[in-house]
Amino acid sequence: MYDKIFPPKKIVLASGSVVKEKRSRTPIILVLVIVGLILSFRFTNFDFQQLMSRWYEFFVIIGDMIPPKWEYFPSLWQPLLDTIKMSILGSFLGAVVAVPVAFLASTNIIKAKIITMITKVFLSILRTMPTLVSALIATFIFGLGTLAGTVAIFLFTLAYVGKLLYEQIENASMEAFEAMESIGMNKLQAFRYAIFPQILPNYLSTSLFCFEGNVRYAAILGYVGAGGIGLLLNEGLGWRDYASVGMILLMLAITVFLIETISEHFRKKLT
Repeated sequence: MYDKIFPPKKIVLASGSVVKEKRSRTPIILVLVIVGLILSFRFTNFDFQQLMSRWYEFFVIIGDMIPPKWEYFPSLWQPLLDTIKMSILGSFLGAVVAVPVAFLASTNIIKAKIITMITKVFLSILRTMPTLVSALIATFIFGLGTLAGTVAIFLFTLAYVGKLLYEQIENASMEAFEAMESIGMNKLQAFRYAIFPQILPNYLSTSLFCFEGNVRYAAILGYVGAGGIGLLLNEGLGWRDYASVGMILLMLAITVFLIETISEHFRKKLT
């Protein structure tokens, strides 16, 4: 039926033979996209009229945040430091543990398919779990506070860096690795001297990029009691104290900007 609606064009060559031009998939893709949008509107109860009539409320809240409550500034230092410490420790531990996990998930190094499959499934499960859910589970296990937030960031970093790292390992050149194995080195030693130097710049760059995002994620973990500046953010929004929220967001934006600038500098040095 598709051929009848969108018949393929025929091209006559100089030799007299007829060649059918490859059909474009654009029409059927557009139909599927439109159907998907219509179903999404219905399932989500999207109301365009309400969106157009209420959009200005967003700027009302922004206006209430300006100017921020400057006298609230001294109360933010300790929670902000807690947020940064959670990000640093969770990112560091997650990036370190990601190396052996990625090693076990690499099919070009580990020939036992059951080991690589289990490791990849483990990383997939961690990636599908939102950081807020991880933090919520951690609060039930370790109690309220920054430890739960650190564990949540650790799990996210492990899943994110581990996934990218084992893909880099599988794309690495294996010639030096095989040569070192042939002279008597075990897989771990050959990986240390042949594969790891190849992936080290990308590994460090990925870890730094993940750390940048973790600072932002850590700021909202306070919503589930995982400590940090998110506790104050949740409290300010709950009491409709938008001036204090504005001060928190300003400090957070400056902190994230500084961290991203420093991280970007080092990532450029690695590339």
